[in-house]
Amino acid sequence: MNQEYNAPDRDYYRNEHSLRVSGSETLSAAPDQAIVTLGVITEDKDPQKAQQANSQAIANVIASLKSAGIPEEQLKTSDYRIDPQYDYIDGKELFKNYKVQHMIQAQTTEIEKIGSIIDTAVRSGANSITSIRFSLSNPEAYYNRALSLALKKAYEKALSMARTIGISLNPIPIQVDEISEAATPILFQTSTFSKMASTPIQPGELNITASVRVVYTY
Repeated sequence: MNQEYNAPDRDYYRNEHSLRVSGSETLSAAPDQAIVTLGVITEDKDPQKAQQANSQAIANVIASLKSAGIPEEQLKTSDYRIDPQYDYIDGKELFKNYKVQHMIQAQTTEIEKIGSIIDTAVRSGANSITSIRFSLSNPEAYYNRALSLALKKAYEKALSMARTIGISLNPIPIQVDEISEAATPILFQTSTFSKMASTPIQPGELNITASVRVVYTY
């Protein structure tokens, strides 16, 4: 009986003579910029009075932030709303008042002044601070460095494996897959407002991780 023979294709040989490894590297970096979200909440049974009080207070807050060294182009409104508030008594919805909320985002590169910036805003009328987000202005530089180190680690793994099993490794990979991981901003959040003499803020460090999967031949 005649049987047809199909020769394996090139991919078969390539896969049979390959090493698949992974590499990862994490770098730590101190953040160099921050965004503080803060604002003013006012309440009154008359929506116009609540709005007027809020407008005056937020104007004072913005003026104080500018005097603290934050340029106008780094200040922007992130949320503005007027909502009716209700109490629920014996299963009945009773109107309480109107709440006006105006939140702004203040961006700064003077990390060491975050605490004093918050204190300045509070003294001028801010009564809501919802978050402080620290980040890097140039995360790509750190990521590219981590990526290079991750590739080096992958090669070192493959080289060690090749030496162990007694094969000659081709140093040029046939496939490299990047597993992207963005730098995670550090976020401080609070839903309550507390009055204190000073506001110590510790930004800590950001972790930038790069990972790769690499295929080498031998």
